[in-house]
This record gives sequence, structure tokens and C-alpha cells, in this order.
Amino acid sequence: MNLDVLDVSIFDGHAVLPANRISIRDGIITEIGIGAAAEPAERTITATGKLITPGFVDAHVHTTFGGQESLACDLSEAQGLEASLDVIRDYLAATAPEAADDWVTGGGWSMADFPGGAPTAAILDELSPERPIILLSADHHSAWVNSRAMDLAGLDASTPTPPGGVIEKGADGAPTGCLHESAMDIVSGIVPAASDAAIRAGLLAGQSYLQGLGVTAWMDAIVGDYSGHRSPFDAYVDAENSDDLSAEVVGSLWWPRDVEDIDAQVAALLEQRRTQGQFRTTSVKFMLDGIVESRTAAMSAEYSCACGGFGTSYFTREHLHRSFAALDAAGFDIHCHAIGDAAVKAALDAFEAVGSHSDRRHHIAHVQVVDPVDVDRFATLGITANLQALWACYDQQLLDLNIPYLGAERTGWLYPFKSFAKAGTHLAMGSDWPVSTPNPWEAIHVAVNRSHPDAGDPAPLLPEQAIDLTTALRAYTSGSAHLLRSNTNGTIRTGQVANLALASANPFDIAPGRLVEVHNELTVAGGRIVYDGIGSATVAATAPESIPVTHPERQS
Repeated sequence: MNLDVLDVSIFDGHAVLPANRISIRDGIITEIGIGAAAEPAERTITATGKLITPGFVDAHVHTTFGGQESLACDLSEAQGLEASLDVIRDYLAATAPEAADDWVTGGGWSMADFPGGAPTAAILDELSPERPIILLSADHHSAWVNSRAMDLAGLDASTPTPPGGVIEKGADGAPTGCLHESAMDIVSGIVPAASDAAIRAGLLAGQSYLQGLGVTAWMDAIVGDYSGHRSPFDAYVDAENSDDLSAEVVGSLWWPRDVEDIDAQVAALLEQRRTQGQFRTTSVKFMLDGIVESRTAAMSAEYSCACGGFGTSYFTREHLHRSFAALDAAGFDIHCHAIGDAAVKAALDAFEAVGSHSDRRHHIAHVQVVDPVDVDRFATLGITANLQALWACYDQQLLDLNIPYLGAERTGWLYPFKSFAKAGTHLAMGSDWPVSTPNPWEAIHVAVNRSHPDAGDPAPLLPEQAIDLTTALRAYTSGSAHLLRSNTNGTIRTGQVANLALASANPFDIAPGRLVEVHNELTVAGGRIVYDGIGSATVAATAPESIPVTHPERQS
């Protein structure tokens, strides 16, 4: 692939360069210069008023999960309960069951659409009392099931609640159709596993969608069996071997919540470690707690609502310290989900016990509620803050199901991006798609403005925690590439395989409140054009219309 991009502003992953042309020959960046190339390429794009960046690197995404769900009963674009029900009706009408127990799967519903964030089986029973239904919430921390699904799973008033789980129940003690955290497995565990072909289709659909948005590399945040999803490990390997994987991917191998023999688990993960190629598995994922909406995020002080409680911590202090030490010694990078301040503190304590070394790539994702006394510890310990910036605004779930549970003091601790930056913390960014849109420009808009046009309240959330555009772009390019240990993504330099994204406008030349209007026009991954929104002649992959851009929800 030979291409010249002319009259364009260039952000190289760190700063805007004093140049206005990038030349690519045979997929390699051969020159970053000024004016026309001495020998023009086969294709030339004049990009006046636009910005070219490294391809975005999504540091926390569930590509195969999102792709599979987009091909099933996908509620992620439905706004409100009635719209969600319409989607379910249409899906049921379009998919005649092959057998009586042909399951309806999918997800993307918003907790904000239901009182207390908990939908009921009765609603689904009206649509389909015969076919079992399980639909995951947008955050993947809850499942909505109908009565038929509960019957098949043997779920009733006598079913014990599993450790770390919540079964929503009525006054009579019977389950009402909403399961949180580990309780989801009661039903998801009996859903027939997806076929190899279905997982591969989900991977390729997800890859196409992400590349349409300018993403050329990512960290898949769960490579393992999780909540009814089969591990995508084999799908990634097969896609790389067949040259269908055009992105660079690091898979975070899943650390199960029920591990007892730490040494045996580390040995099992070493069997799956891949350190070379397009798909590598050099990271291990721990989900330390749940989410605020279901009061399962781990807190140092009780929740402010009448229900109280401190949330859920999936691992003991001893377990974290021993497992982190063993994984670090084995050469793995550690990737933590931490929402509550107690979970963040527990992760930092375990990292501190491991000790520091210069080559670590350990990081904590989400960092929603962070005790101010812990902010500086990230930089001190060399731990990256992996930001899902899209959530740092007054979306409806934050208003209805977070702030009332957190109280005033902890609301002031939400998403302390600027505090991290001032402390010198290394920053990365990711989307957590399909929890929320993987469009980097929407996340960057919120990082800079602390608001979103579609949020429940347009006022900025803690505006003193906003970061500038350069800091946000660094985090979503070179900052995230650092976590992947990437030599080809996150920066623009000569001699490097081209991984680039061309934006529709130069965001440095527009008002911050208009950043959300910027969109991707061209994506080059691995030296090939994989998305072309400018000219149809070189289209290699486009974002399928069946995969919608979703809006801020919550995290996994």
C-alpha cells in the first residue's frame, strides 16, 4: 500500500509535529515531511484542516464479546424500556426456534431503565414464556432472565446465593429475574456454549467495528470463560494464523474468582502465554470487585443508601499479595478491574508488596472511586491508571444509581484524571466496549469537558478533574501502546509499519465542546487500509451497520 497524506496536521503520539505530510510505501512510513513527495504515491489524500494520529489503542475492550452480542439480541442502542422491548420482539419474530429450549441471548440493557436497576422476569415472560431468555446488562455485571430460564436452571426461592453474587428477590423470597455478579452463572452456566464459528464471527465483526473508529490495537480485557462467554483464545490464534487478524492484540488471561491453588493457576496461564506475533497473552486480568449500581463495588466505608454494606471484594488480601507476586515473578503484566476505593487500595497494596522494577506494565482499570490519599501512589509505584473516560460525566446511571449510594464525599472522588496527571501517573485509555461506545473521540470529549451531549445532566462532573486534549490523545495512543509493549502502535515515526487514523477535523482548532463531532475517516492497520470513509476504491473493512455506537453505561 502506497499513500501520501498531504497538508495534514500530525500528532505523533506525544505532540504535534512541525510537518504536514506522511508518506507510506509498501505499508511502511518512509517520510514525515513538508510539501509534496518527490515521487508521488499511487494514492494521494489532501487532508487540509484534518489531523492524523497513530491508530488508537484501546487498553480495555471486549472485542469478541461485543461482536458476538451485536450479532445476537442487541439492546445497546435502545433508549429506554419500550425501545428495548421492541428490539426483543423483533428478534423473537426474526429467529424462529429450532427447538423448544432454543435460547435467546444478547444484552446491552441499561440499569437506569428499571427501578433500582433491576428488571424482572415478568416483563420478558409477556414476550416469550416458552423460550428461555438471558440478556446481559451493558456493564456485563448483571443478567436479566425470564421464568423459563430460571426453571431450566432450577433457580427458585431455595437456591443459595453464591459467594460474591446477588439474586434479586421479591417479598416472598422468590427470585424476580435479575442476577448480579457471580449469581449470573446460575443461569449462564446452562446456556449452550457458542460454536467456534460464532466466536470467530464475533471477533471479525468486532475488529471491523473498532477499525472503523480508528482503533488499530487493543487489550482484550477477558480472555477466558466468563459469564456464559467462551474464551476467545482459539479464535484469536486462528484469525492470526489465517491472516484475518489485522490488529495488534494483547489478551488479558482471566484469573478465576475461585482459584485456590495459586501456583497451579500460574502454571496453567503459562501454558497459554504467547509472547510473539499479532496476538500475545502477556497480561492477566483480575476483577477485584463489582460495580456501584448493584452495591458490589468494594468500599472502605458503607454505602450511603439504606441498604448499606461495603460491597464485594472477590479476593482476600493474602490471595492478592501471593498471586500478584507469583505472576510478577513469572513475567506477566497484571490488569485489575477496580471500581470502589477499597478495591483500588487493595490493588495498590498488593503491587507495593511485590516491589518495583523498571519494566512493569501493571495497571488498574476504571478507577472510578479513588481515595485522594491513594492518587499519588500510582506514580510512586509505577502503576498505570487505565481510564474509561466516557464515564466521567453525569450520565443517567451516575445520577440515579451511583451518587445516591456514594454520598457527597465519595462523589468528589470520582474519576480523578487531572490529579493522576499532576502526580505524574502514566495514563492509558480504553472503552470497555460493549459496555459503552469504543469511539475514541467521544471518550476524549468527556476527558476534556467532563460532560457529554447525551448525558442526563449537561453540567460538567468535577470540572477540576478535566485533562487537556494533548494529555488525552497521548493516553489513547502512546500511553495505551505502552501497556501492550507495542513497537508498532501508539506512535508515528519513519521506518515503522503504518498504524494510523485520520480524523475529520483538527481538534486543536475547534472549541473543546465540539470534540464529540470529530469522527474517523480513514484507518491504516499493519500497513493496510482497513477502513476508508473517504473513497470507496480502497475499502477493505467497514463498521457493520448491525453494530451500533452505544452510550455511557458501566464497566466490566
